[in-house]
Amino acid sequence: MFDQIELSVSSYDTAWVAMVPSPTSPHNPCFPACLNWLLDNQLPDGSWGPCRCPHPMLTKDALSSTLACVLALRRWGVGEEQMTKGLRFIESHFGSVSDENQLTPIGFDIIFSGMVEYARELNLNLPLRSTDIDTLFHKRDLEFRREKSKGREAYLAYVSEGIGKRQDWEMVMKYQRKNGSLFNSPSATAAALSYLPNAGFLSYLTELLEKFENGVPTVHPSHIYPRLCMVETLESLGIGQHFREEITSVLDETYRCWLQGEEEIFLDPVTCAMAFRILRVNGYDVSSELLTAFDEQNFFNSLGGYLKDLDAVVELFKASQMIIHPNEQFLEKQISWTSRFLKQELSNSSTYANKHKQNIIQKVNDALEFPHYASLERVVHRRNIVNYVVDDIRMLKSSYRSSSIGNKDFLRLAVENFNARHSIYQEELKQLERWVREKRLDKLKFARQKLAYCYFSAAATICSPELSNARISWAKNGVLTTVVDDFFDVGGSEDELSNLIQLVEKHDLDTNIHCCSEEVEIIFSALHSTISEIGEKAIAWQGRNVKTHVTEIWLALLRSMLQEAQWLKQKAVPTMNEYMTNGYVSFALGPIILPALYFIGPRVSEDVVKSPEYNLLYKSVSTCGRLLNDIHGFKRESMEGKLNAVSLHMIHSTDSVTKDDVNREMKHLIEERRRELHGLVLQQNGSTVPRECKELFWKMSKVLHLFYVKDDGFTSHEMGSVVNAVINEPVFVDELLVS
Repeated sequence: MFDQIELSVSSYDTAWVAMVPSPTSPHNPCFPACLNWLLDNQLPDGSWGPCRCPHPMLTKDALSSTLACVLALRRWGVGEEQMTKGLRFIESHFGSVSDENQLTPIGFDIIFSGMVEYARELNLNLPLRSTDIDTLFHKRDLEFRREKSKGREAYLAYVSEGIGKRQDWEMVMKYQRKNGSLFNSPSATAAALSYLPNAGFLSYLTELLEKFENGVPTVHPSHIYPRLCMVETLESLGIGQHFREEITSVLDETYRCWLQGEEEIFLDPVTCAMAFRILRVNGYDVSSELLTAFDEQNFFNSLGGYLKDLDAVVELFKASQMIIHPNEQFLEKQISWTSRFLKQELSNSSTYANKHKQNIIQKVNDALEFPHYASLERVVHRRNIVNYVVDDIRMLKSSYRSSSIGNKDFLRLAVENFNARHSIYQEELKQLERWVREKRLDKLKFARQKLAYCYFSAAATICSPELSNARISWAKNGVLTTVVDDFFDVGGSEDELSNLIQLVEKHDLDTNIHCCSEEVEIIFSALHSTISEIGEKAIAWQGRNVKTHVTEIWLALLRSMLQEAQWLKQKAVPTMNEYMTNGYVSFALGPIILPALYFIGPRVSEDVVKSPEYNLLYKSVSTCGRLLNDIHGFKRESMEGKLNAVSLHMIHSTDSVTKDDVNREMKHLIEERRRELHGLVLQQNGSTVPRECKELFWKMSKVLHLFYVKDDGFTSHEMGSVVNAVINEPVFVDELLVS
């Protein structure tokens, strides 16, 4: 399927190609093979259509395709029996022309009316009432009278076959592509060649028939977009790891086409936006400047903008989130207008009655509700499996399907893959529950019991089955940081806090330090055994014992938490710089992320651990977390008498500022740090930290943004359903295939 993308045959486009007269013998078809295809491929009900069988939502498409095929047979005086059956189908199904719940081919009102006029020229008696024909022409005239714009001009060129003799062919020629076609549309190109002899048109159609022999698709060439769709589908369903070589091959080929300026990419907003996003996410050096061709003004002056193409705007919105450079302000503007447009369409979504349009609205809703920077892999995989559309139908001037889109085999594999991992995760969670009990952490009454959340954040981001050690390390340290945070906040006295730090500092020395309380003994025992376990397990991955480094990570956290406890006790007011220098460490991501890096796969040397890049990755994600926490925890912490970034900013500000003013500034800082982090993750030149390791920082950033999307999700219970869906609920393929 990667090697050969197959689009379904379009009987509509094949009919228009069949109508082209021979340049040397005008009374004969230029492409008789297409005419023969029409004779051989009429459906039992008398219609022609792309799907080889009737579909309840595609009656308009069937009517348009059938009338085009009848016209082609009439044009060359063949297939009397097929024409009769086709006309009978048109007569019995004509009522669907005005059915708004039907999927409507692009340009239907103009094209179908134009074909009715062409039938009159061919003296073909259509079994339609004159009042019905008058209604058709009225709707067409309304289309023609719409406000003029560049987008409307492109649209009229695209539906040239429906305009015929009245078309401004000089205007149409502005849209001819390098391959000779109009919009890569066989029907529009064939119609143009029938009225306007042109070597480019003829060359395009000739090469088209050399490739497809008799029946042509509704768009050609189209090899980049469906392959990108396949990559996107496999990755979004969680099965991309099974096709690494094939995906890399597609991305390399797409990148080559990007560098060569292929029209198939740069004249189509959907393909261009998708290619940019997928290539950038996978570390290819692609410039966002090329997306300026689809800024707000240019987009709405294009064919897609005129048609209000939701798929295109969704892709542009998703692509605009790939900001990694400070000078990419254009992408910020693109986020603004695309999100505004999509929200408006979402507010009008109650008018979308048919299932296909509801599927598009689902895409819009998902894009807005789950931005790239807050989407956890496992959550995304489940959502895409449940919402997967089998036998997905796409619509241009005719409907079409592709083997790479809406494939049942993808869904079956994704469900099997999801449920296989589901079993692994459940077993790991049971192991962690036993660990909590064995270490008596459940006996600490002051501590929040957040094992499920901690493990969820690991399983939802570190998905591969073989990375169990990374998930276990992440989850155990997540539980321990929660316990320690609560101990320093409410559970421990000043002596106990100092005692715990001394124990961790001296644990490898022959110094006899006693635990001053049972709580200290429980916490230290759990810390000591976990650090030792990580150190020993890491030897198999790293070839060295990393226990000392993990201990240093924990000590940095404990000391930063002690500093905050002392500030609170002394009622001290640190500067913003003092607070943030200490605060990004006290946010407690260090023990969660940094030890887990040793179990991701690549060797992580001491030089890497001490590198500025490594520390900047850690500081960027931790700063995001600290500010997110402080924004959402401001009210609660103020009631507890604690200072945080929001309150300190208000205290130290020389101007009179409100909490809302500060929140806006904090959110801007979060956005800057997030983009800095994203840029570091995708950076290749000069990078010393392995890409797999850098991804872990980005995954933690996604966890934070998901948890804090509305409130402090870690403290509240709102995340419970998401956690449950990832860890406890399998999915069932038969139900999805039926639905």
